[in-house]
Amino acid sequence: MSSSTPEALTGAVLTVSDSSARGERVDLSGPAVAAALQKNKFTIVATEIVPDEQPAIQNALVRLAGKARFVVTTGGTGIAARDVTPEATRAVCDRLLEGVAERMRAEGAKKTRFAALSRAICGVRGTSVILNLPGSPAGAVDSLESVVDLIPHALQLLGGNTKH
Repeated sequence: MSSSTPEALTGAVLTVSDSSARGERVDLSGPAVAAALQKNKFTIVATEIVPDEQPAIQNALVRLAGKARFVVTTGGTGIAARDVTPEATRAVCDRLLEGVAERMRAEGAKKTRFAALSRAICGVRGTSVILNLPGSPAGAVDSLESVVDLIPHALQLLGGNTKH
């Protein structure tokens, strides 16, 4: 791939929610995140909903990272007992990008002090980036918007384009 060729910006959205997975609640966060990604020139190649179960989240992340360069989760990043999205993400990632999650929390803290309670992480699996977002539609979109400008460069680096 030449350095003048833009990296393919493919995205996948994984909603982590027991109630949405059971069909008891309409998923609002997933579509909000997908729309924000599209606004930022990502092509959405997959969307899924899974319950707050670590094996289900891990399996979905592995599958989606095989289809998309940028996999975004929404939900399961808090401190409740069933919030296991960060653990599932850590289990499938080769490396973590701590600065991305730090930036999300720093920007979130400008709107709510509770941003400090987020355990969201960002990591790399192969040549894909996986990013955890909060479960609320507004929090998810705000968090994504605070870091989405970093992702195309990260994907270029992961794709082997290391010329600066």
